[in-house]
Amino acid sequence: MNFPSLSDKAGVRDALLLNKVAGGLLASYHQQILRGASALSVAERELIAAYVSALNNCTYCCGTHTATARHFGVPEELVEELVADEKLTSAPEKLRPMLAFARELTLRHGSITRAYADAVYAAGWSEDALHDLILVASMFNFMNRFVHGHGISADDALMKERGRHLFEHGYAGLVESAEAEKNGGQVLQASEPA
Repeated sequence: MNFPSLSDKAGVRDALLLNKVAGGLLASYHQQILRGASALSVAERELIAAYVSALNNCTYCCGTHTATARHFGVPEELVEELVADEKLTSAPEKLRPMLAFARELTLRHGSITRAYADAVYAAGWSEDALHDLILVASMFNFMNRFVHGHGISADDALMKERGRHLFEHGYAGLVESAEAEKNGGQVLQASEPA
């Protein structure tokens, strides 16, 4: 952990408390793009989150979102198989061009061309679906850096627990629940921003 004020067991929600206003907005954004209305299923969005995180070598996000995706029916070994095989043969055929787009956006974002989008459309996806994929992939490229910058880590058991929590509760209220836990169950009023 890179922040002495946070414990070695601190997670993302604890780091969000370092700036409660921004942290609350970020948690709400997660809720919207990962649980809100979308052309992509929740399982597909959680799989994309885990896949992008694996490509970025973010063990914490990959483990947590692989565990979350598993609760939505995604096989636990799928993320590892996708990272190992650029042809993405383990993925459902329709999802392959979406994952290829996410991979390119993550590893070589400057080389995204219309051909990647055309492959997505040829597989039967809409512009809304591609936009949602870009939102999720971009969010997790950001979050992987957020986690690495703060020095957040966890063991397998804790990542599975956090995945179960996200499955059951989603992302809304992450900051409030962390604050309540920190303050013995009481949520304190946020102070006005400076």
